[in-house]
Amino acid sequence: MDFAYSQRVEELRTRLLTFMEEAVYPAEAVYQREMEESGNPHHHPPVIEELKVEARSRGLWNLFLPDSELGAGLSVLEYAPLAEITGRSPEIAPEAINCSAPDTGNMEILHLFGTPEQKETWLARLLDGEFRSCFSMSEPDVASSDATNIRTRIVREGDVYRITGRKWFSSGAASTRCKVSIVMGVTDPDAEPHRRQSMVLVPMDSPGVEVEREPTVFGYQDRGGHPQIRFDDVRVPVANLLGEQGGGFAIAQARLGPGRIHHCMRAIGAAERCLDLMVQRSQARTAFGRPLSEQGVIQEWIADARIRIEQTRLLVLKTAWMIDEVGAKAARTEIAAIKVVTPALLTDIADRAIQLFGAAGFTGDFPLARFYSMGRWLQIADGPDEVHRRSVARAELGRLGPGAVPEPYPFD
Repeated sequence: MDFAYSQRVEELRTRLLTFMEEAVYPAEAVYQREMEESGNPHHHPPVIEELKVEARSRGLWNLFLPDSELGAGLSVLEYAPLAEITGRSPEIAPEAINCSAPDTGNMEILHLFGTPEQKETWLARLLDGEFRSCFSMSEPDVASSDATNIRTRIVREGDVYRITGRKWFSSGAASTRCKVSIVMGVTDPDAEPHRRQSMVLVPMDSPGVEVEREPTVFGYQDRGGHPQIRFDDVRVPVANLLGEQGGGFAIAQARLGPGRIHHCMRAIGAAERCLDLMVQRSQARTAFGRPLSEQGVIQEWIADARIRIEQTRLLVLKTAWMIDEVGAKAARTEIAAIKVVTPALLTDIADRAIQLFGAAGFTGDFPLARFYSMGRWLQIADGPDEVHRRSVARAELGRLGPGAVPEPYPFD
């Protein structure tokens, strides 16, 4: 395994780091002010559009997509360090370069499974940053950690599909810029469990689509929210089917593998910024007659943070390398592992940083509370830790085969 940056990645990293310093970090205060002045938690601040124009002028656009004509043509391993950089300002940077979830995952599956018409109608415009999308899989009435529980029905009637059901945590759906949802539902209830579901493209302005409510997260609203959506006898053309009927579960797995890499790398970037803030704060504040940076417990926190970030990054890079070399299916154990390790890393480091900052760490004056929420959220999003741990355990238990007998000890 070789994790050295190629010449192109090194060039993009330099360009992206400069963009962060010159444009993104200074825009954070502007972003916050524009959000507060609007009084709307789902407002689209003008500064985002300004950053998008600037990013495109610098050649920083659609870096996530491996297609060299539609995107940057980077491998997963090449994109990983770029995603990490954007994680240092997760509310702004990913969207500024058109690499933010859930759009990236939706664009990837449209690229892989979409028809020419679907690509022209939806993919091209998403790639252009014209509007945004959401992904509707989880449901409030079932344990959505098991996707075979899904109850939303997608019934074919002639040339249309009729959709009935309720989804929630369709992130971004509360924004007026969200124009389409990829909805997963049951088309073949009598098929074997992993062939019952299909995915369809549902325009958000379709009759019968209703955003019922917008649950808060840790008491606040993310921009775009995580709404609960009701699909009440919604009708879309059969041409809106994504991939083949009964292929929804497989498409979901194709979407979530690379998406988890993106989440994990952004989380590492957020952890790096937490560590930077810890170092700066500890050197600037004095308690009991000496700087906090000279207190043994603070040094331990800082050392542990650096060690864990490096360990986690190496595992994520290994996983990215495996996806490139052998595919996401063969790398599923590593994908599951990083999905457990990385959110815990961010949550723990953000928690230590909040403790070091004291009461200020809870406020919106610093991004630490948001980083903590991001880490804690990722312990559930894209599959809860328990599901991923089970996957790792099953792989390990099956590694030697059933009924494997250990070698006897010499004294047996």
